[in-house]
Formats: sequence, C-alpha cells, structure tokens
Amino acid sequence: MPTPTNLTIRQQSRILEISFDDNTAFAIPFELMRVYSPSAEVKGHGPGQEVLQVGKREVGIKGVEPVGNYAIKPLFTDGHDSGIFTWDYLYKLGSEQESMWQDYLQRLHAAGFAGDSGREPGTVLPGAPARSGGCGGHAH
Repeated sequence: MPTPTNLTIRQQSRILEISFDDNTAFAIPFELMRVYSPSAEVKGHGPGQEVLQVGKREVGIKGVEPVGNYAIKPLFTDGHDSGIFTWDYLYKLGSEQESMWQDYLQRLHAAGFAGDSGREPGTVLPGAPARSGGCGGHAH
C-alpha cells in the first residue's frame, strides 16, 4: 500500500490534502472524514451498528496527532477525537470519496433529511434523544 509523502491541513477550505509515493494525491473534505471516522462512535461495535453523523458540514480540524508511522488522529472542532485514520484508510477515503459521499447523502435522505438539511450544524436525527457525545454512554 502506498505511503504518504505530504499531508497538509487546509483550514479555510476544510480539506486535508495528502500525496502518496505512488504519485496519487487527494483532497479529502473534513466533513467526509468526520462522517466516515473509523471510530466506535461512528462505526459502532459491529455490523448494523453504524451511527449516522449529521450536522457536520462546518466541522474543522483543530489539530492532528501522529499515530506511530501508520496513521493520524485528527482532532475535530466538534470534539470528536477518537478516530485513527491509517494511511490505507485515508487512501480509501481519497480514492472512493465520490461513491462514499453519495452513500452518505442517500443515508441522510433515508433518515428523513431533505436536500442538505442533515449536513447543517445543529441538525438532529428525527425522533432522536439529545446526546451528550461519547459512545452511547457505555464504558470502554
């Protein structure tokens, strides 16, 4: 699998630019990274337990921590900081972002959000109780 040669956080455009040693480069929106975070908070603890992320259009990244020589941990402005993005996963996000984006928009629509309404900050799922963050309130 290719390894990164350059990684740049673009705060104003909310894009992570990443280049790999196979001469590919991607511009990955922070919103896409946030809604597809590989954390248990987003992915759940097994198949079918994924949690649809809403209201992430304006999310930023306030910092990035290296994880060994194989990943980064972005610190998102909404407080989410538990996703570890491996080089392989960032490559997947970059190379498959169009289909992943369409899948995300379809899931928002299926959850009852019209247009881009589910992407706006402050959006909550229809009928969902207020959440205080974390991973469903149970200990890890």
